[in-house]
Order: sequence, then structure tokens, then C-alpha cells
Amino acid sequence: MIADVVRPRSCSAHNRGCAIAMLRRRCPLAVAATSTLTRALPEFQFHPRLARARTPNDGTTRSSTSPALIESEATLRTLVPRKLLELLLRKLGDIRGHAPAIRIRTEYGDNMLSGAKILSGTDVAKEIREKLKKDVADIRRQVPTLVPGLAIVQVGGREDSNVYIRMKIKAAEEIGIYAEHVQLPRTTTQDELLATVKRLNEDPCFHGIIVQMPLDSETPIDAHLITDAVSPEKDVDGLNTINEGRVATGDMSGFLPCTPNGCMELIKRTGTPIAGSYAVVIGRSKIVGTPMSELLKWHDATVTVCHSKTKNLNLLIKKADILVVAVGRPEMVRGAWIKPGAVVIDCGINSIPDPTKKSGQRLVGDVKYEEALPVAAHVTPVPGGVGPMTVAMLMQNTVQSAQRVARRLIEMEFRWCLKPLPLKLTEPVPSDIDIARAQEPKDVTVLAQEIGLIPSEVSLYGTKKAKVSLKVLDRLQYEDNGKYVVVAGITPTPLGEGKSTTLVGLVQALTAHKRCNSIACLRQPSQGPTFGIKGGAAGGGYSQVIPMEDFNLHLTGDIHAVTAANNLLAAQLDARIFHEATQTDQALYERLVPAIKGSRKFAPIQLRRLKRLGIDKTDPYTLTVDEIRRFARLNIDPHNVVWTRVLDVNDRYLRKITIGLSPTEKNLTRDTSFAISVSSEIMAILALATSLEDMKQRLAKMVVAFDKTGNPVTADDLGVTGSMMVLLKDAIEPTLMQTLEGTPVLVHAGPFANIAHGCSSIVADDIAMKLVGKRGYVVTEAGFGSDIGMEKFFNIKCRASGKVPNAVVLVTTVRALKMHGGGPIVTAGAPLRREYVTENLELLERGLPNLLKHVENGLKYGIPVVVAINAHSSDTPAEHELVRTAAKAAGAFEAIVSNHWAKGGEGAAELAQAVIDACNRPAEFKLLYELDLSIEDKIAKIAKEMYGAGTIELNSKVRDAIRLYTEKGFGKLPICMAKTSMSLTGDASVKGAPKDFKLVINDICLSAGAGFIVPMCGEISKMPGLPTRPSIFDIDLNTETGEIEGLF
Repeated sequence: MIADVVRPRSCSAHNRGCAIAMLRRRCPLAVAATSTLTRALPEFQFHPRLARARTPNDGTTRSSTSPALIESEATLRTLVPRKLLELLLRKLGDIRGHAPAIRIRTEYGDNMLSGAKILSGTDVAKEIREKLKKDVADIRRQVPTLVPGLAIVQVGGREDSNVYIRMKIKAAEEIGIYAEHVQLPRTTTQDELLATVKRLNEDPCFHGIIVQMPLDSETPIDAHLITDAVSPEKDVDGLNTINEGRVATGDMSGFLPCTPNGCMELIKRTGTPIAGSYAVVIGRSKIVGTPMSELLKWHDATVTVCHSKTKNLNLLIKKADILVVAVGRPEMVRGAWIKPGAVVIDCGINSIPDPTKKSGQRLVGDVKYEEALPVAAHVTPVPGGVGPMTVAMLMQNTVQSAQRVARRLIEMEFRWCLKPLPLKLTEPVPSDIDIARAQEPKDVTVLAQEIGLIPSEVSLYGTKKAKVSLKVLDRLQYEDNGKYVVVAGITPTPLGEGKSTTLVGLVQALTAHKRCNSIACLRQPSQGPTFGIKGGAAGGGYSQVIPMEDFNLHLTGDIHAVTAANNLLAAQLDARIFHEATQTDQALYERLVPAIKGSRKFAPIQLRRLKRLGIDKTDPYTLTVDEIRRFARLNIDPHNVVWTRVLDVNDRYLRKITIGLSPTEKNLTRDTSFAISVSSEIMAILALATSLEDMKQRLAKMVVAFDKTGNPVTADDLGVTGSMMVLLKDAIEPTLMQTLEGTPVLVHAGPFANIAHGCSSIVADDIAMKLVGKRGYVVTEAGFGSDIGMEKFFNIKCRASGKVPNAVVLVTTVRALKMHGGGPIVTAGAPLRREYVTENLELLERGLPNLLKHVENGLKYGIPVVVAINAHSSDTPAEHELVRTAAKAAGAFEAIVSNHWAKGGEGAAELAQAVIDACNRPAEFKLLYELDLSIEDKIAKIAKEMYGAGTIELNSKVRDAIRLYTEKGFGKLPICMAKTSMSLTGDASVKGAPKDFKLVINDICLSAGAGFIVPMCGEISKMPGLPTRPSIFDIDLNTETGEIEGLF
């Protein structure tokens, strides 16, 4: 297509018409273009400086063409409005296959235009947004609870920033991204902004974070520091140094900066090969120039970066096949500088005066657009070029971030990306502490990440243990629970039969060897037994929780928090007794509701007491004399106080004490006692609470005494509920630790099994069951034998949590069964007799009824029972086979010999497979009794079904207490039997599996907050004592190394 615009209107209309006619004949597609140009240039005409047309033999018209001339390109630019010129060039570009070119002779030289194609970022961005809509729909289909989230942080209120933010929010809403504008005032300091970014980093609702620049702050803020504070995993702007560094090294796994990424997308859309091309990038900013050059380089272009100090810039640009300009200088790059056929990406956006515009200004780029059009093959307009692509790439990065999270969630539902720690097994097996110290634990932050916890859900206590926030339950509330397994045991010897060791070995096998997600949930051990004779509870051999010193000592201070809360309540109780005994009603009332700045006001906890009393008043000045008396006086009966102080040591001399002997207490003495901390009702509440609010309600309901008319007095009556919550607020969070093989353990709560219900916490199990996913396993413990711990696990813990277990693992040993068969007494700290270390099948067989009774107990709940025979080196294959055969005959799903003590998870692999198979078997779980039964009937049900008793005997004291509890509304609570763990009966000396015996209940107490009633069978001490030679003698601190010595 050729036209010559050189002559004024004086040329004849005939010639002008001929030129246009010939142009149209040669290419009908040019009709609109030529018409446009004709209308745009009324004072010019097309001049037929063309070769004469000739008619070939086929009848068509052809013309031998020669280039048309435009004598002044400046004239054309002046006379043709920009938009019309763009339209013309588009039309000419559409037909460029029909003629060589339009040759334009200008002051810059002879340039060839093949019809430059305008790269519309608006159109491409629209295509990208449509695709992203589908991607978001796919995410929601795979993970219905996941909505891609973008946080846009702005400091101040610059209007230009507001415009950009509105564009981003609009684009996000169109795609299905949740975008939140976090606007901070201009007074925001750097530290405040960093804190905001940190919060958003830890918020799982946001998958992308951008900080809108520039920062409109009254105080100096380091913008580079802020962009680097954004987590690389959420840095959808791609400006974090880590992400920029990845791009610089050719690693495209991070987020690519939005503007350069958008430019790359536009370049790719042209079809121009990048590999082998020569590219020039003008500008070296962190946001565009530098990353743009790196992207081009890693796409195999040869790249030159130019900047303000570059010499002969025009000559370098002239060589560029690809030109990217980002300098912020209006129309700096002229058309004569551009190589014909080049791809030109203009990232600039500048405002220049334009009197024809209503605003008096218009936007231009860094390239002289009209000059570039006749020369370049592809060019981006301003606006409508790179700008929309930047927003589109931001949205794309946000969706990609959400996709990564979705993939991790889906993958973790099947299997964590957990790297087990290898064991270095040695024989003979070293001491527990030597094994533990030979294994270097993972950093707990690594473990937390491996199992799907996010940083905001983890509070570090050093590098090897951490508290886990209950917020994880909110985040994963819609996730399916894993399988639920409880480990119990037969009636043990004083040495214990290795339930904790078996539990740890089992989860090591499940996670490290069977590649299943699994978490062990254990109780925190009391320090009393640690310094006494029993030892720790971290497992043993090559199946331990590490660091075992931390596990067995202070851990994260939960027991200390329970001790403090318990004793605060005890102190307030005795103080209230004292003050009521020494003050009049009015004086007591005025001190309970003091005048502050001349005004009295009830505390919220006092308003709750008024409501319980039926006094519907909130103004302290309106109470009557009788209401004041009822409110102020609890009238606690000093002889009916049931709350005791606690301490986490074994101290026999605190079993009975007298308090109030000081003259200042005015002879208000009373006899009381101390118990060990883990026997406190607060510990049971910690283990049974499902949330902070549930714990608060349970603490408030604790009955600490009875008044002189027999009514219960609660912790809330004493006004101490809130203060106890403050002390316990962190204690409700489980502690994350690990096994020797680097598999996760949640340690939480430590109620005694012979006094309380003996299980780890509900919240630990709940968190674990969400983290492992529906294909994973949570293995938790029930203290002592099935008659005590397992029965309470089902009837108290499962009833409170609503969780249904899938299988029971029942731990037994040849040693314990020999004891039940009539073997010599087993004494802790004394060597085992010959019968226990040599084969004795007859003795073993006589002890089997104890195992069979425990198997029967498990089967009563309708779930499969897997018997784990905890192997000892002195056992023989014949003994193991005898136990296996008997267990299977009694109805056990499987009976497995497990050598986890000597071999870790590898030694429990067969047991793990049996547990997996048992959990896949359909089960019909059922509780042992209904709560509607009377207290006595529930006690009888447990005694007969779980222990094998024939009858129960209640003394008059117990019957009176039962009557009182029933009258006060506590009759529907479950039962928590307090009984020796060393026998199925109430007598520790009776071994085996006796039947039809009489079980004597000689005391009973109420744990209203925990939510159960505790009948006492025989003498149950809540405060252990130290033996003649406790472990204290062996424990020491090496002052040179800082290591603890003598622990197990």
C-alpha cells in the first residue's frame, strides 16, 4: 500500500480520487484507513506517484508500485490527531501482507513501517483476570474453606495511592480474591508499621501482602526495611530481597516483581523470540529496571542496562530488538533511536501540560509514542499498556500463593513433609539419658512447619519446645479429624509396663516408618515422682520424648501455673473465713464494694453472685440490709472445707497440717492438708476444658467448701475465677516436643489416674486430630490399667470431648503376667527375682486371666483391641507365643510382640500396621453407663463391669454425701473412681483377676468444676512421700557443661 502526501489542495480532485481509488482496489481492507486519513488531512491529498496500472490477462488490476513520500513527518504529526493516527496504523498493520510497506522520509531518515501492532495491556490483563477467576474456583473446589486473601497496607492517604488501591481492590473482587485495605495514619512509626506487617505475615487468611509506596508518613520510615519485612512466601509484589535475589540467580520459584513480570508477558504475546535477542533496559530501579534485566537475561536474551550515566544511549537503543524503558522522563526516547521492527515496552507514566484537555494535562510514557509507532513492530500505549499488567500480575501472584497453600494442605492431608531423624542403634541399649543426649533434636520451628503449624500459632520456649495456640482449632475447624487411638495397659507392677514407651514407639513407627501423619499426646509428668523413685514418663530406650530433661522437669511451667492458681484460691478461701469472722455485715460489704472516688460499683464477678442469689440489682446503694448480709457473707463452715493447698513435690509431712496458729489469725485455726499438684481439680479441669471459656466456666463452678446450711460455696463466690484464669491463660496451650525420631508430641496436663481421670488434655487431642488430617493418627494415653485410666478415658474424657476412639492398644509384659500368676513381689529399685528373667510358661499361664480381663474391658466399648507385648530381653519366643495365642482367643483384634525399646520405631512397625488395620475396621463405640443412673448405680456398674466385683459397700458418710450431691443437682455427673492401680480390686496386694469380690467405698468427694464425682476405694493418698533412697541422691548439675546428670 503506497500513498504520497506531498501536494496541497491545488492538485486536482481527479488525481486525489484516482490515488484513493487505486489504493482501495489493491486492498479493500484499507478503505477505512484511507478514509480516515483523508478526513484527517483536508488540506492534503493522496498523489498518484504510482506506476501506471495495467490489466493482466486474468482481468485483475495490478500496479507496479514505488514508495510514496511524506515530506515532513512533523507536519503529519501536527495535523493528524494521535487517536486517528493510531487507528490508521492499526488498519495498515492489518494488511501488511499485501504490500511491502509505507516508506516515510523524515528528518530522522528513511524508516520502514510494517504497521506497528499496539500491545494493549488492558486486553491482556482482562484475559489473565478471566483465567484467574477459574483458578480461584478450582482452589475453592479443592479446599472449600480457602479464599485467596490480599492485604494492602497503606500509610497515610495520598490520593494517587488511593486510586491505585481502588484499582487493585476492584480487580481482586472481580477475580474472587478477598482484599483488605489496611490503612494506617500518617503518624504511624516504623516500628508500628513493622508490627502490622508481622501480624499480617502470621495471619493465614492472607496469602499476599503489599505495602503501598510511597509511604506517606510524618516520621522517617525505611521503605527497604519494610518490603524486606514482608514474608517472602507472601511477598506478591516480589520486592523482598530474597525474592529479588532469586530472580537475580535464575530461580523463578519465588514471586516475580509485578511490573517486570507483566512486561515479560507482553513481550511473549508478540511472538518475538526472546532467546538470542538483544535487549536494552533503560533504568535500573529495584522495582522495574533491575529485575526486568534479570528476567530477560534468564530468558536467554543478551541484555544491556542503561541509566543516567550511560553514554551514546541512542546508539545502544538503535541496536535493541527488545526495548524496555522505565526512567520516569516524559517522551525521552525518540522514534529515530528505535530499531525498525523492535518491541518497545514503555513503563513510564508521566503527566505533561495539554491545553486541549479539561484537566490541562495528559499522560505520556518515557517513549515518544507517535514517533515509535511508524518504526517499532510492537509498542505499548500509555496509559493502557504496562499499568493494567502490573495489577494483573499482582493478582496472579496472589492466586499462585493461595494455590501453593492449597497444595500444601492437600498434600499434608495425605502425608506431611516431615523428615525423620535417623537412630543410631547400639547394643546393649545405653541408659535413657545417654540415648537422649546422643540425638540432636530438630529446631521446634522446623517441626512446627513440617506438621502444618504457622508461626503465629507457636510460642517458643527455647529452641526445642513450644506452646501451641488454640487458634489452630479456629483455622482448621472445617478439616476432618484423624483416627483416634488410646493406649492403656494391664494391671502393672510397681515398675510400670511401658505404656508411654509403647506409645512413643508406636508413633515413631507410624510416622517415620509407615509414613503416616501421627502425633503422640502425653501427660506432663509430676516432679514428685521424678525426684522420688518412679522416675520420669518420657518413655525409654529408643522410644523417648526429647529433650527428656525438659519433659520430666519444669517443661513450660503448666504445673507451676496450676499450683499458683490452686493456692491463690486456698488463700482467698481462708482469708474470707477470717474476714467474715472479724467484721460486721456493713463493714464487710463496704470493703467488698469499696467507694472509689466517692462511688461504689460492683465488679462483674460480684454481679454474677447477685444473680445467683436472685438479687436483680446493679446499684450497690440500693441493696437492703438483708440483701447486703446475703451478698457479703458466705458463711463458710470451717469444718466442711474441701479445698486443699498443693505442691509439686513428694512430701509426706504435708498430708495433715494445722493452719492459723499465728496470733494474728486470732485463734481461727483449722486442720487441712497439702496434695500433690497434679491431683488438684484445676489440673483435671485443664485436661477436660475444650476452650478458654469452657475452662473459665469450670473454674467458676468448683465447689471449695459448704456453708453452715449445707449449700456449696464456689470459686466464683470467692471472686477468684478471673484471677485464676490470668494465671492459667498460657497453661491451656499444649507443648510441642518430639520423639527421638523427630516425630511430633503434644504434652499437656497431668492428672493422676488413681485420683483423677489420668488422661492428657482434650485440647491437645483436638489440635492433633486436626493437624494429622483424616488419614492420620492421634495416639493418646490412659493412665495405669484399663480398669482405671481407660474406663475414665471413655466415660469422662470422650463424653466431654465428643470424640470417638477407633482402637485400643493394650500394653502387657511377660513380667507383669508372671507376677499375676503368683510370682514373687516386684519392688521398685530391687533386682528382679529369677522367675522373671528365665522362661516359666506355667507361671505365665496362671497370670493370663489378668490380661484377658483387660481385653474384655476394652471390647465392652465396641472397638477393636490390639495387644502390644512390650518385649524385654529376658523374654523367650515361647512366652511371647503363649501370650499372643491367649490374647487372640480372648477376642483381641491382633497381638503383636513389639521391640520398640531396643529398636525404636522400626521395632514397632508390625504393631503400627496392626493399629492401622484395626482403625480401618468398622466399630460401634458405646459408653459403659448413662448419666441418668443414680450415683450408686453408676459406681456399681463400673465396679462389676470393669473390676469384676460382685457387690459394692457404701458407709454412712458416703451415703450422706451422695444424698447431698443429688439434692444440690450433681447427681447426673459421671464417676471418677479413685482406686489402687496395682490390683483390679481395692486391695493392692490382690493380683490376677479375682471375681465377685466386695468393693468398699469409704469416702467420696465432688469435683463440680471438672464435672465428676470421686468415690474413694481404700486408702488413697493425694500426697506421695519420698522413699529411703530417692532419686535425689543421683541427680546433679554439671557446673562445667551445664548438663543435668543422674536422670534415669
